[in-house]
Amino acid sequence: MKKLILVLLAAAGAAFAQKKINAGKTEQALWAEATDTVHKS
Repeated sequence: MKKLILVLLAAAGAAFAQKKINAGKTEQALWAEATDTVHKS
């Protein structure tokens, strides 16, 4: 039973970490777009 709880906690931690990483990538993309230099055509 303890192993099952440990596996579930590890999976939840991994899912949380993945969500935070994706949020960071999204935030970085927004900043890159907002601060992108304007090219004259």
